[in-house]
Amino acid sequence: MNIQTKASFKKEILAFTRTKMLLIITLVFVGLALFDPLMYRGMGMLVELMSDTFEEMNIGADGMIALFTEDASTGVQGFMSDITLMGIIIFLLLINGFAGGEQKKRSIIIPRSSGLRSFGYIFPKFIIYPITAFIISVIGVLVAGSLSAVIFVNNDLTVGGLLGAGALMGINLALYTCFHLAIGTATGKAGMSAAICIGASILVPTFFQLLSTGFDGDLIAYNPFAFISMAYGALYGNALPISEILITAVIALGIMVAVYLLALFAQNARKIDNSGNEMII
Repeated sequence: MNIQTKASFKKEILAFTRTKMLLIITLVFVGLALFDPLMYRGMGMLVELMSDTFEEMNIGADGMIALFTEDASTGVQGFMSDITLMGIIIFLLLINGFAGGEQKKRSIIIPRSSGLRSFGYIFPKFIIYPITAFIISVIGVLVAGSLSAVIFVNNDLTVGGLLGAGALMGINLALYTCFHLAIGTATGKAGMSAAICIGASILVPTFFQLLSTGFDGDLIAYNPFAFISMAYGALYGNALPISEILITAVIALGIMVAVYLLALFAQNARKIDNSGNEMII
């Protein structure tokens, strides 16, 4: 690793930490990991306490009680459900400034003029932020699982199941992070990139779920956009064979490398005119 690349890594890490974005992301994920199990357990206890009142009012409470079971996996499932949508939205929006946002502010011009190459600009981003997405997802699931194991009556969780679910959730978030970095740095429009990737994180898995209707089983195996379904399977002990999960993870890694190369190609193909007020692509 040459001096320029090392300096770029240092610059990216300092920008990520000094802007408090890393701290905010950590607090959001850990906060959700603590809040969701407490909320589900609290609502379950409330429904149980009010069950006699429901019966007196001739309102069946069985269905409501079934929504809030005493199993610890319920708390973890609540957290996973939240970060599937809310977590992706928050994470992608908070890294906007590093996914091409600096181009809009023209803060990349001086480093470019000083000899910063496309590799030094792009490569650290595709290491730091996807790895952060992966680690914070695993930590969040482990925190939610640890709290759920304490406050719920039935601890149906296993360490392996939590690690597997967290890792699969992390790969999913890392994948969309790479998409965001590629589109954002290629276009210089981080906001548009975040909107596209957030929309894709919702629509693409839904598309495969609809497509699987009529087939014998879901289209999950070897599908890099089905990590959420795989994560729920791992949590509840219904995981796919490890060989299929590993192959799917390799496919996802291949996609991440491909979008990195596309982003690098786009940067090499760009020409920035510093004389005007707008960047010319």
